[in-house]
Amino acid sequence: MSTEAAPSGVWFAPGRVNLIGEHTDYNEGFVLPFALPHRAVVTASAVSGGSSRVRSAQQDGVVEFRAATVAPGEVTGWAAYLAGTCWAFREAGFPVGEVDLRLDSDVPVGAGLSSSAAVECAVGVALAGLAGVPVDPTGLARIARRAENAFVGAPTGGMDQMASMHGRPGRLVFLDTRDDTVELVPFDPPAHGLELLVIDSRAPHAHADGEYGARRADCEAAAAALGVPALRDARPADLPRIADERIRRRARHVVTENERVLQVVALLSGGADPREIGPLLDASHASMRDDFEITVPHVDVAVAAARAGGAVGARMTGGGFGGCVIALCDTGRVGAVTAAVRAAYAERGWPAPVVFPGRPSEGAGPLPG
Repeated sequence: MSTEAAPSGVWFAPGRVNLIGEHTDYNEGFVLPFALPHRAVVTASAVSGGSSRVRSAQQDGVVEFRAATVAPGEVTGWAAYLAGTCWAFREAGFPVGEVDLRLDSDVPVGAGLSSSAAVECAVGVALAGLAGVPVDPTGLARIARRAENAFVGAPTGGMDQMASMHGRPGRLVFLDTRDDTVELVPFDPPAHGLELLVIDSRAPHAHADGEYGARRADCEAAAAALGVPALRDARPADLPRIADERIRRRARHVVTENERVLQVVALLSGGADPREIGPLLDASHASMRDDFEITVPHVDVAVAAARAGGAVGARMTGGGFGGCVIALCDTGRVGAVTAAVRAAYAERGWPAPVVFPGRPSEGAGPLPG
């Protein structure tokens, strides 16, 4: 049994919402997320000898493992995200001693808001803090992504962790996933009389059924058919060369979604009224629904109801098959948009959606005292 030391510090990392750019990250494309105010918080302390212990305010029990030797497959379930980050941090060549980690998070689980990346990044900055290692946001994001890919076994891209590490108030994280370069793009809806609503559809959100992996395989097949390294390198004029109709539609989503991200960045960086991005949000949703086929009735109804309630643009956000919708609306229409979505759900006998404002917030680091 470990000998527990006094807590050495408290660190946090936020969840994220993706404004636009879905399923482009693992195709070496462009994404435009931002960090949410919702956070995973880790109270961390070094312990002498024995084993590491992790516990969560949202889970029962305590999980023990040896941080100095833990390997993929040894820890599963919720604790794998914490143990996996210890493993990936160690594999990256940084010192990892035994630790006591206490997790508390208000990032909604299963809503497509990257609750897992928030945990990984919070643990990463905690381990860096305990070891006295300078925090490199991109380097820690890569460590956290490796934990999710190689330890937990989820085939995700790197957007979630990069958004969690690089987020800033009033800024979007424009990420080129080919080389992990980041540009912060201004986005302050309240300053323009707008609110970006996040609508948790309450539909089950899971990639475990293999659909996420199937879409990724389709994208790889499309790139191979076009003879390009990744769909990032394809253009709309290339798409007719893909013989398989389903693979062609998958590729069309990724190619056009990359273009939409670049258009949004150009508009916002150029000082345009954020209302001008509304049609691009709508087009993104239609592409996910019709070409990539990752929406479900709950999110389609929420998008349609938000638009009917006065939103200037709305789309599903996240990996799909459930999760959240975002709706950009004038501040004076927040009540009407919210009421329209809730009424549409009530008509269908669905649980009421959870609605809250999404405002760009600070990325991972020590919790301010």
